[in-house]
Amino acid sequence: MSRFVAAIDSGTTSTRCMIFNHRGEPVSVHQLEHRQIYPQPGWVEHDPIEIWNQTQRAVSGALEKLGAAPGDIAAVGVTNQRETTVVWNRRTGQPYHNAIVWQDTRTDRLCAELAGAEGPDRFRAKVGLPLSTYFSGPKIRWLLDNVPGLREAARRGDALFGTIDTWLIWNLTGGVTGGAHVTDVTNASRTMLMALDRLEWDDDILAAMEIPRAMLPTIRPSSDPDIYGYTLHDGPFGARIPICGDLGDQQAATVGQTCFDVGEAKNTYGTGCFMLLNTGTEIVPSKHGLLTTVCYQFGDEPAVYALEGSIAIAGALVQWLRDNLRMINAASEIENLARTVEDNGGIYFVPAFSGLYAPYWRSDARGVIVGLTRFIHRGHFARAALEATAFQTREVLDAMHQDSGVELQALKADGGMVRNELLMQFQADVLGVPVIRPRVSETTALGAAYAAGLAVGFWKNTDEMRANWGVDKIWKPAEDDTARTKLYAQWKKAVTRTFDWVEG
Repeated sequence: MSRFVAAIDSGTTSTRCMIFNHRGEPVSVHQLEHRQIYPQPGWVEHDPIEIWNQTQRAVSGALEKLGAAPGDIAAVGVTNQRETTVVWNRRTGQPYHNAIVWQDTRTDRLCAELAGAEGPDRFRAKVGLPLSTYFSGPKIRWLLDNVPGLREAARRGDALFGTIDTWLIWNLTGGVTGGAHVTDVTNASRTMLMALDRLEWDDDILAAMEIPRAMLPTIRPSSDPDIYGYTLHDGPFGARIPICGDLGDQQAATVGQTCFDVGEAKNTYGTGCFMLLNTGTEIVPSKHGLLTTVCYQFGDEPAVYALEGSIAIAGALVQWLRDNLRMINAASEIENLARTVEDNGGIYFVPAFSGLYAPYWRSDARGVIVGLTRFIHRGHFARAALEATAFQTREVLDAMHQDSGVELQALKADGGMVRNELLMQFQADVLGVPVIRPRVSETTALGAAYAAGLAVGFWKNTDEMRANWGVDKIWKPAEDDTARTKLYAQWKKAVTRTFDWVEG
């Protein structure tokens, strides 16, 4: 009997393979970074071939560390940075262009043109999303308009589109020799091209964006007993193993946190920051700057939906301090540096590097640091950087309450930044509710494993997954309400200083 489920977690800065046992515990992991490519201001790209190569190495490394035999792996799940757009040739397997990353803003003018007189909510009733540089549809259109010969190739059926999940599953299941060209409902819901109620590509939107339907993958459930495809004997897994789980990274974390009941919410602290609130089988339109998205679909059950607040820059701000300003040598140093001061010294850092996402959706915004005096030093920068993540999360939570009427009792937190205890305590102080870190904090990979394992009966139902969830630590808010009143008010003032920076 197979003892484990494998998950491939291809994120914005790295790809890893994690292997889990039936208790939902990671037993092996191998992780490798990939390059961030910045051709010009506002543009962010990845090399899809590099990501595929790093994925193969990550799988081989995780299997080698575990000493697992091929028969030990019951199924494979995939989770991915959402919205990042790849277009490649089905006959050669070669991308036509670097992947355009979700943070990229090159489609700003195109989004404005598509919005026209109807405005950025032109397609929101169908897709739950505003027209924004964030989503995949405009990125596909940009590639079709700017890569010579691509539109003709797409019309012939030679050019395939996919987000990173689709790209990896296609390669894992054979690539040019019959690879499965599929995506799941969660990733499809982030393209701006899928009707939320029908879970199908929408022909009217495809026509408006001038995107040939032949480019698009088949939309499948997030956990699919019918199996997307099988890994190859001569591939990185070294055996024929079903790939049957696929979730966008934030939806995967929601599944990993077992937020299966209406009203349950989680926040993932990674490159960006993403809060999802389960709204059940009801599609809840947002009136306060949130996204309506698919949360997951298991087999032939109805799709479950969510409200989402997306923040572009969270952990990426720490990386910026490390790589661009050289204030720290490693991301892990940020907490100790921030602890050298008692407060932020009066400075506020609004990291609108890619504009502002939820709840503002201002592509004209750019990052600011306000309140600078001669008193400020590196410690204050570090503290203000961490506080920016907590303040942005509070803005999203306020919008969720306005849309749903649900009073959050506690926040389940996961992702790389939850090991930062100073941030987690400040987050509880700003929200005024406890923040809970689970025993397995890397729930994105766990969610992909759950989706795959559920499809093959490794886990029988969601109750078995719930039984695996446990608390590692709880941070309770301070009695002093300064963080959630005075400091938050100053943050809101700082945000207004980012507006209208980019003109025309």
